[in-house]
Amino acid sequence: MPRISKVDRHRALGLLQAGRPVSEVGLRMNVNRTTIFRLSQRLHETDTVSDRPRSGRPRCTTQRQDRDLVRNHRNNRFLSASASSRQTRGRNNQRISANTLRRRLSTSGLVLVAHTSAKSGPSVTDTNVRY
Repeated sequence: MPRISKVDRHRALGLLQAGRPVSEVGLRMNVNRTTIFRLSQRLHETDTVSDRPRSGRPRCTTQRQDRDLVRNHRNNRFLSASASSRQTRGRNNQRISANTLRRRLSTSGLVLVAHTSAKSGPSVTDTNVRY
């Protein structure tokens, strides 16, 4: 089920405070009435309607390491992802995978491009810069 945006949460609470029943607010907001009821309960218990913290898999690199990886690949365009991942250590001195490195480069706008020539290795292309 999609999460309710913060604006929709406040709109639903406004409808509840205006005296509308929970089931009517749920129909109007296109969510289950239990969701609206729990939202109002959370407001009364915690005085907030923001999302609760969720667990997730921790990142294996810090933001600083991500910036360093991008800078290194911009400076050395012919460095392969596997070679760079062997040189880089993540948090707790763990190795990072080449796929992790490719994802970090991709989120910053860099793409590893494989060349057909056997002598030249893969290079980095910056998708944000027009040539």
